[in-house]
Amino acid sequence: MRLEPLPASEFERRVKSVQEELQRENIDVLIGYSSENESATSRFFTGFWPFFDFAVVVIPSEGNAVLVTGGPESLEFAQGFSTVPVIKVNPLLVETSPPEWVPEVSGESMESIVLDALGSKPKRIGIANWNIFPHILLKDLGKVRTGAEIIPADDIVLRAQAVKSDVEIPYIAQAYRITEQAMQKALEEAKPGMREWELEAFARAEMITAGAEGTPYPAWVCSGPNTPLSLCRSTNRAVQENELIQFTFGAKFTGYCGNMCRAFSFGTMPKPARKLMEVALEAMAFTIETVKPGIEASSVFDGYYNILAKYGFENSTLYGPAHGTGHSEVEGLWLAKEADFTIEPNMLFNVDIWLCDGEYGLRIEDGILVTDRGVRELTSYRREVIEL
Repeated sequence: MRLEPLPASEFERRVKSVQEELQRENIDVLIGYSSENESATSRFFTGFWPFFDFAVVVIPSEGNAVLVTGGPESLEFAQGFSTVPVIKVNPLLVETSPPEWVPEVSGESMESIVLDALGSKPKRIGIANWNIFPHILLKDLGKVRTGAEIIPADDIVLRAQAVKSDVEIPYIAQAYRITEQAMQKALEEAKPGMREWELEAFARAEMITAGAEGTPYPAWVCSGPNTPLSLCRSTNRAVQENELIQFTFGAKFTGYCGNMCRAFSFGTMPKPARKLMEVALEAMAFTIETVKPGIEASSVFDGYYNILAKYGFENSTLYGPAHGTGHSEVEGLWLAKEADFTIEPNMLFNVDIWLCDGEYGLRIEDGILVTDRGVRELTSYRREVIEL
């Protein structure tokens, strides 16, 4: 089932929210970049998810946001799916191997687009998606860039995204509901001897038929010698009895990223892997119980680290026990040792416990939404040592 699209008023609220941040930081304009894979910025502010071509969002500190596409196909596409009234074309945003257009196609430089949005030359330009922002687009800012201070501005976008609105919550819950349904289906259908990619296919099919747009990252199944990899791909390997198997699935719904991870075995789980799982479950339970409004994020990390240290696993993890999520699977707000924020209602986290002893690696992950008193658990199916 799919819900009705988010109202245009929600996107207007987001633009105004980031404009308030720009004004506080004395930044004249924010420029963010999106692609099919890294679509969060354009999706969050305009509702537009590009593919083939690319997209840029220009948000002045006052006035209307501008969506920029590669056109002409993406211009028509954006006009049908974007919520912002101003859409322009920059030829640098066309796909890597574009056709030779039959109709005459015109576009504007980034310099012209920014000047038109602002009405004057900016003194400070904030760049979102800093680590993937194309150099060619910075060059295309031309004289607008000359003399202006260029500032990495991902933190400004993250602050606008950190606390979800009440309007967003049903869509977020649906992303996790579909993800959990897919996890349940894959576990029910799994049998020894199946290939990793076949097990993944059960989850993917269930997600799509349940209304998902796709996945926020390539879902995967890994087993046996592949499990120590924190990031992996499903292979042609046949899963065996009495070995560790990892499911990592997520459904994307109306731009929101659901996510859920479970490790299991057919028959008896190897003892070292079972120990990892027991520690991971204890760390998961601690994090869910501890996260609540008013708690310092770093204190959650401290408690998590102490649990790992108690069992000698303090060097067996890669990061803290949870991270923010939303339009990107990871959206800032790491519960880390040096985290300097306080947890608030309507913050959204994935509790993400990854442990590896060198021979075995596993991840148990669930979504939680912070409420006035604690958390709402968005996924929880079979949070246990799973032996099928």
